[in-house]
Amino acid sequence: MIEFARNVRLWFAPQELRQEGGTPDYRFSLANERTFLAWLRTALALIGGGFAVDQFLPDLRWGWRVGLALALLAAGVLCSLRAVNHWIRCERAMRRGEDLPASRFPALLGLAVAVVAVAMVLVVLVGWEG
Repeated sequence: MIEFARNVRLWFAPQELRQEGGTPDYRFSLANERTFLAWLRTALALIGGGFAVDQFLPDLRWGWRVGLALALLAAGVLCSLRAVNHWIRCERAMRRGEDLPASRFPALLGLAVAVVAVAMVLVVLVGWEG
C-alpha cells in the first residue's frame, strides 16, 4: 500500500522520478508514453460507449441500459487510472534496471468488456423491450 501511495504522489510530481536510478534510453520512455496514451484512448472509447448506450438506446429496458452504461463507464474510469499508475511503475522499473511490472489488468479489462458484450448480445437476441 505504501508503494501505491508513492506511485500516486509521482502522478503529480513526475520530475521526482529523475532521483531514481539512471536515465533510460529515451526510446523506451517514449514507448512507455505511447502505451499510456493507448490506454487512455481505450478508456475514452469505453466512456464513449457507456454514454452511447445510455443516450442512444432509449427503448432498452432501464435496468439493462443503466447497467451496461455503468459497466462501460466504470471500466473506462479504471482503465484511465490504471494507465497512469502503470506508466509510473514502468518508468520507475526502467530507471532502476528492473523487469517491467506484470499486470493482470489487461486480462480483467478484457473479461469485463467481454461480459458487457455478451450482455449486449443477449439484449439483441431477446429484444429490447423484453
